[in-house]
Amino acid sequence: MMTIHLETDSLMRYILVLYYSRYGATAEMARQVARGVESGGLEARLRTVPVVSTVCEATEDSIPPSGPPYADSDDLRQCAGLALGSPTRFGNMAAPVKYFLDGTSGLWLAGALAGKPAGVFTSTSSLHGGQETTLLSMMLPLLHHGMLVMGLPYSETDLLHTRTGGTPYGPSHLAGPESDLPVTDEEKRLCHALGRRLADTADRLSRREE
Repeated sequence: MMTIHLETDSLMRYILVLYYSRYGATAEMARQVARGVESGGLEARLRTVPVVSTVCEATEDSIPPSGPPYADSDDLRQCAGLALGSPTRFGNMAAPVKYFLDGTSGLWLAGALAGKPAGVFTSTSSLHGGQETTLLSMMLPLLHHGMLVMGLPYSETDLLHTRTGGTPYGPSHLAGPESDLPVTDEEKRLCHALGRRLADTADRLSRREE
């Protein structure tokens, strides 16, 4: 039987913003989500994952050459909530994100993520390049972990007016065929909104446990 264990101590006063980025767009979205988290009153902990090899077991230095550190299971175990980001790969999350999640069975057995809020975000080269299916693909393992998966409500009016990214399933970004388009103001506001929602929900849940 799965044991659900919810912690409410100070170790859980952060939202983990976990992402993989190839050309920088998803990383910029992660930073915008983190700003939203912090505007909601919680710490944002930025973490990334290493690339994976298609031909053999790849090894990476324990510290990446630039950007935030690589995530480990403790980052997930101790967080109050999770924002998960990935570029799209044929309408699915990128392999490094899937590989990392595939290694979290120990957390699943312990119920370590059950009851924590989570949201997802993505970036694609074309507007119809699989944004929504990628977001849904990232939700599936989070649902198996028992997380409280949330999207964006249409009270975020940018969803009604954006001509770039933005979905009710989570923030998205149109990076362009050269992956060089900047994150637009509408896309930034939707990233902020997801971060704030995660922080607010995590705070409300922690108050109920007190």
